[in-house]
Amino acid sequence: MGITSALVLYAVIWFAIFLMIIPVGLKTQGDVGQIVEGTHSAAPHFHNLKKKAWLTAAIAFAIWLVVFLVVTFEIVTVRDIDMFGRMGPAPEG
Repeated sequence: MGITSALVLYAVIWFAIFLMIIPVGLKTQGDVGQIVEGTHSAAPHFHNLKKKAWLTAAIAFAIWLVVFLVVTFEIVTVRDIDMFGRMGPAPEG
């Protein structure tokens, strides 16, 4: 895996995890009962995005490391998941 593909893989994993973590523990203005005029009651009262971004970075790095090792050391390859044998035999060497 090249450096560019490793960075892109990390970015994709990071954004996927971040979008899952954003709503965790979120208190809306409607929940708290302090709705600011001109905003929706579902708007966040306090989002705590900095903490969630760092938590996302840690989780994403752990997942990325596992995927990186699997791809780099060829623990699972495309031929392993070729259920219908469409790739043919592996080349020698």
